[in-house]
Amino acid sequence: MKQKSDVIFYWLTLMSASLIGLLMVGFFVQMLFSSHAAWAKFGLGFLTSSEWDPVKEDFGALSCILGTLITTLIALAIAVPLAFVSALFIVDAPPFLGRILSQAIDLLAAIPSVIYGMWGLFVLCPIMQSLFQPIFPDYNGFGYLTAGLILSLMILPYICAVMRDVFRMTPPMLRESAFGLGCTRWETARDIVLRYGLRGVLGGIFVGLGRALGETMAVLFVIGNVMKAPESLMSSGATIAATLANNFAEAEGVQKSALFALGLILLAMSFGIQIVAQYYLSRTGERRS
Repeated sequence: MKQKSDVIFYWLTLMSASLIGLLMVGFFVQMLFSSHAAWAKFGLGFLTSSEWDPVKEDFGALSCILGTLITTLIALAIAVPLAFVSALFIVDAPPFLGRILSQAIDLLAAIPSVIYGMWGLFVLCPIMQSLFQPIFPDYNGFGYLTAGLILSLMILPYICAVMRDVFRMTPPMLRESAFGLGCTRWETARDIVLRYGLRGVLGGIFVGLGRALGETMAVLFVIGNVMKAPESLMSSGATIAATLANNFAEAEGVQKSALFALGLILLAMSFGIQIVAQYYLSRTGERRS
């Protein structure tokens, strides 16, 4: 009886694991099939063109791809250092204060993305305009920088939560030994805590990266939704996810196929980043072993 239940459990788990792979293959097949018309008309030039003219039915993905990458990089550049120092402080803080701060940061992850977008539209955009318009007269508060700031707030709790748990796993003996050798708190954090939990820290960063790549509503509110190649961080632009949300309802024909092609590109980017992340984490683990 026990052996029979083990066999049933084995096949159930195998089927569940296989279902995940089948879903991923299904996503790619559906996107490829629905975007066939765009690839047939534009070919690989779709990836290198910044044109987006529904009247002429001339579409290109370059501006959206660059916008997605720029906003994601801005978000990571801001969120990763803040998450690192926040996690360190929470771990070393008195228990009552650490619990309060942990819960406060975790609550940021529970805020819907549309609320972040509304806050960015009515609060952050006017602040950005008042700060930078004297330097950039044409700047209206919308653009890549504002979108990157919003994204950094959205991915901060995810990265911080992972780093916080990783830092708590560092053996106290290692930290006490570092302090005994005369290391400062920063040296201990950099050379002991960070190195010990490097794989977990990188994993948290990749979680935030995946979250930033696919964010839609918050970016849609503040990026400006202008389909052109980026000129500066202050210029308005678009991301793949925002373009899909903004245009899909009324799209027809080649434009709809082009939007499916954008979705395929975003799916490939996310999938590729996860493969690179897993490979890098695996190599990092081998070197540390």
